[in-house]
Amino acid sequence: MPITGLYGPDDFANRPQGQATNQITPFPRAAPARTGSILPMPSLEWTDEVERATAPLYERVKHVIPPIEWPLMAPTIKAINELKQARGAVILAHNYQAPEIFHCVADIGGDSLQLAVEATKVKAGIIVQCGVHFMAETSKLLNPDKTVLIPDSRAGCSLAASITGADVRLLREKFPGVPVVAYVNTSAEVKAEVDICCTSSNAVQVVESLNAPSVIFLPDRYLATYVASKTDVKIIAWKGACEVHERFTGGELRELREADPSVQIIAHPECPPDVLAEADFTGSTAHMINWVRAKRPRRLVMITECSMADNVRAELPDVEMLRPCNLCPHMKRITLANILESLLTLREEVTIDPALAVVRARRSVERMINLKN
Repeated sequence: MPITGLYGPDDFANRPQGQATNQITPFPRAAPARTGSILPMPSLEWTDEVERATAPLYERVKHVIPPIEWPLMAPTIKAINELKQARGAVILAHNYQAPEIFHCVADIGGDSLQLAVEATKVKAGIIVQCGVHFMAETSKLLNPDKTVLIPDSRAGCSLAASITGADVRLLREKFPGVPVVAYVNTSAEVKAEVDICCTSSNAVQVVESLNAPSVIFLPDRYLATYVASKTDVKIIAWKGACEVHERFTGGELRELREADPSVQIIAHPECPPDVLAEADFTGSTAHMINWVRAKRPRRLVMITECSMADNVRAELPDVEMLRPCNLCPHMKRITLANILESLLTLREEVTIDPALAVVRARRSVERMINLKN
């Protein structure tokens, strides 16, 4: 069914001034972590030793990283992999990270749900989150006694920036008794105000698990529309959107099909409805990857962030990846260079103010993780 209500900052006359914005607000730069000293910069020269040590890694990405570029990356990759061992650190990387990060330095890769689940299992004392800030916050919520680092704290998210904890409280006032589901692409402040979190992998399951006739679903209006089409639960949505996915249009996909009727198109549910209507499959990043592994299409368009297509092609080089795709400027703030710096200096540490109700925020994430199929 269609969503039954769509709300945003302009719909609340008593909304605190100066809070709601779709502009990404940089998080404060953090001081070096208390534990451990700053380590010296290792040599980043391309040598025969570096070439030999990184040759197996280049085999993973040779289809997406030209040989001429590898000598520029390999010394840093080798240094990162040695430093994370020295620091007792683990690197988590989202599917939207560049191939040299996702395939060559990450210990764990996946979508938001996979990373949240794996974050609960991490034994290392230091977690380096290669993704955007809300992902690092989620890891910190689930590992309050561990050091969580994000290589660039300016790596924000248009969805997380679209809503505040105050907005959630106003929605609860307007719809008393209606449970609230927050997409994991939200701040810890917002997570503390909701009943349960979800990802695009399990959004429908989470909504239906509440056994309520109506649910407030925030902040992605397009994911909310997709969920509403898959359930009889009445969905009250927020006017947030992902700046990567909302730029796609159904028209450009129709043009692709006209140019090549054999092409397969798969899309993320954060895309507008006219895009999903043109897709052969809709699903989370993990579901999209599994679809490609199972179907092995000859020519494919992945309607999501560009680096995921590169990461899939690195694994499945027989699948020809066509554009369009859109880059996430926030994900691309994470680079090999600042991952290295993060491990050398233990910057930038993610902290969560207890005043933001850390326990409640953690509870909403844990409810999602513990939800049974």
